[in-house]
Amino acid sequence: MKLAEKVAVITGGTTGIGLAIAKRFAREGAYVYLTGRRQAELDMAVETVRAAGGTAEGARVDSTDVGQLQALFDRVKARHGKLDVLVANAGGGSLLPLGQITEEQFDDTFARNVKGTLFTVQSALPLLGKGSSVILTGSTAGSSGTEGFSVYSASKAAVRAFARNWILDLKGREIRVNTLSPGPIKTPGLVELVGTDAGQQQGFLDHLASQIPMGRVGDPDEIAKAAVFLASDDASFVTGAELFVDGGLQQI
Repeated sequence: MKLAEKVAVITGGTTGIGLAIAKRFAREGAYVYLTGRRQAELDMAVETVRAAGGTAEGARVDSTDVGQLQALFDRVKARHGKLDVLVANAGGGSLLPLGQITEEQFDDTFARNVKGTLFTVQSALPLLGKGSSVILTGSTAGSSGTEGFSVYSASKAAVRAFARNWILDLKGREIRVNTLSPGPIKTPGLVELVGTDAGQQQGFLDHLASQIPMGRVGDPDEIAKAAVFLASDDASFVTGAELFVDGGLQQI
């Protein structure tokens, strides 16, 4: 039970990587808060975590709304008085090549991935004490090129820059900040980049797998296992790092 008696908040925890992290954290003994923007999906995610034997509760929060974030952390403070692990995971993106990028796409992507990450961490800061862990969800896209994905890639590069700078801002507080950067992971958010046709989605996954040294895309729980390491005392001397969980994709 590597996270026994720890309180954790995971934003964007209703599906994919966020939900996998919530389930894994709960199994490791954490009291988990997970957030989402849609109540029905949030309720289902909480039940999924509880059914797996964990302790969890949901909070309907849009991570681009600072007021909603503050209400969340006020709730955590009133209930527990502390926060041990924060996973700033909420975000997303879409495919548009240069020449077709819209102001709406740019604003939405940077609001979710950059503004949301910044103000999630800043709002939680008063609750984070000695030995606490902040995990930012990055992406291999943040340090490599992908056709039609420049806005998303730029937003994830910004997330990586946050971690490098925040460890200096927090020097002396013993709060660790790390970036967890997945490669292609089979999640709804990934496959829906190419639409809702199952055949097209599988073709997309096969194409991605052909570029990965391990010959396959990843599973959300493989990211969750890495998150447990960064959240736990096993990573007590790890901060400012970018941990790639990508089947070797970023190493070639």
